[in-house]
Amino acid sequence: MPPRGSRIAQQVSTLSTGTIALDKITRACVNACVRSNSKRGPQLTTAVMGHLGVQMVIATLLQDPIIRQLGELDARSLEELLNEIPLWVKNPDYDRVDWLNKFLKDIWPCLEKAICKKLRKKAQPYIDKYGSKYMMNSIDFESLTLGTLPPTFVGMKVYDTKEREIIFEPSFKFAGNPNIIIAVKAFGLKATVQLVDVQAFATARITLKHLVPMFPCFSKVVISLMDKPHIDFGLKLLGGDVMAIPGLYGFVQDTIRDRVAEMYMWPKTLEIPIIDDHSAAKRPVGTVEVKIIRARNLLKTDFMGKADPYVKIRLVNSVLSKTTRTKANTLNPEWHEIFKLPVQDPKSQSLELEVFDWEKLGAHEKMGMQIVPLKDLVDDEPKSFTLPLVKNVDPNDEANSKKSRGDIVFEMTFKAFKEDDNEADIAEESHSASESVPHHGGVLSVTVHQAEEVEGKHHTNPFVELHFRGDKKKTLVIKKSTDPSWEQEFSWQLDDSPISDSLHVEVLSKRSSMNLFHRQESLGYVDIPLQDVVNNKTINEKFQLVDSPGMIQLELTWRIS
Repeated sequence: MPPRGSRIAQQVSTLSTGTIALDKITRACVNACVRSNSKRGPQLTTAVMGHLGVQMVIATLLQDPIIRQLGELDARSLEELLNEIPLWVKNPDYDRVDWLNKFLKDIWPCLEKAICKKLRKKAQPYIDKYGSKYMMNSIDFESLTLGTLPPTFVGMKVYDTKEREIIFEPSFKFAGNPNIIIAVKAFGLKATVQLVDVQAFATARITLKHLVPMFPCFSKVVISLMDKPHIDFGLKLLGGDVMAIPGLYGFVQDTIRDRVAEMYMWPKTLEIPIIDDHSAAKRPVGTVEVKIIRARNLLKTDFMGKADPYVKIRLVNSVLSKTTRTKANTLNPEWHEIFKLPVQDPKSQSLELEVFDWEKLGAHEKMGMQIVPLKDLVDDEPKSFTLPLVKNVDPNDEANSKKSRGDIVFEMTFKAFKEDDNEADIAEESHSASESVPHHGGVLSVTVHQAEEVEGKHHTNPFVELHFRGDKKKTLVIKKSTDPSWEQEFSWQLDDSPISDSLHVEVLSKRSSMNLFHRQESLGYVDIPLQDVVNNKTINEKFQLVDSPGMIQLELTWRIS
């Protein structure tokens, strides 16, 4: 039978096999116990066993962790794991924006200074206005910094719409360390107010609308809050925390939340114009009615006979033009013809009138011209003009003063489109559209956005033809594309409503110069009844093409003049 010390060493060795190797202290204790075989053996055995127990517990705790998906955890486990669950976890349609937070962190030192500078500039008019009103000698910012901690975006939702706009909803929080100190002097006394520990949590909806092909590619920014914001802060006055006064903290919190929500909570918005909305969107805002009455004492251009004059009118920077009838063999023609042209921006656009002598052979000879700005016109008030014709619009050209080219007499009336006051009016007007609208004229605008999956058998160089009331308009040709994008707008000035009409839209492919056969082929077509356009004022949809797997996106707008 082995000695007692040997048996102890054997037991310890068995317990430690496959789990934890004995460290130097344990080995020393065991060896001492074996060598001495003394009466202190039981005490040493207890110490060794206790040390081994601790080692085994540590080894158990240091095992590989069990990895689970967040969806497998219950609500209590999630709360213990995440003190604040971000929106991209709770709502799958919110995206993580770590890249934006990283960008904001890097740019914050410069952005913070720019914001503070802007705040000082914006606050100064209010300080000057209300400071004297309440008999204050001066109000100054002793310190204005937003701190070193930037706002954090906890998630962002982006909406996919068919309109010419981008809508996204960022949710952010700001728990910074700002230092804002305002010094107020009145009646020979000075008091300082310090704003500290500012926290703000909010979800906003930001819309970049009227996407246009000019930098920065949108005409305005529309901002609104989706719920009441959470705003918390400390306010120190004369060294004491004013917000510690019982009842004041809750009152201030509720007041701020209610006032901010009253001004900016959806559907109320804050609009920030970037570029002129109408000129950027190229949408008509009204029509100009031009009545060509007569011309007098026109300059004779032919050797034999007098002249066969006619008048061509158009708005500057517009392709749409109108032409009067030709009056034969006269230098004092009478027309009394009325034309209407759509106006995008009455502040910057001008009417161009050109008088030509009709020629049977060769180019028609220009007899004179004149340009009239629309900015001087008053809405729905006719204005008469009798202006001398000139050779060109260059004021320094001596040819304009050498000889008289005659006068032209005409009348202009600008009529702005009627705007709907509210949704109730829109609904009422839509309901009665079939009765009242057909008696009113206006402008029908069609924007050809893009097409998808259009492919020809012999070539794919798509363009779009629009057919309406016998008139045809065409887009540009996009070469070698099955998903072309045009973003072109066309308009028709109408004397009555097109509620009973339809628009024929056809996608065609034009052969390339190298292709001697198959000059043109159809890639699909669609006929669109315009009743919904008249009733709803505008529609923006994708239409399935007939005889084609493709689709085309069109935006149609009807504006009453």
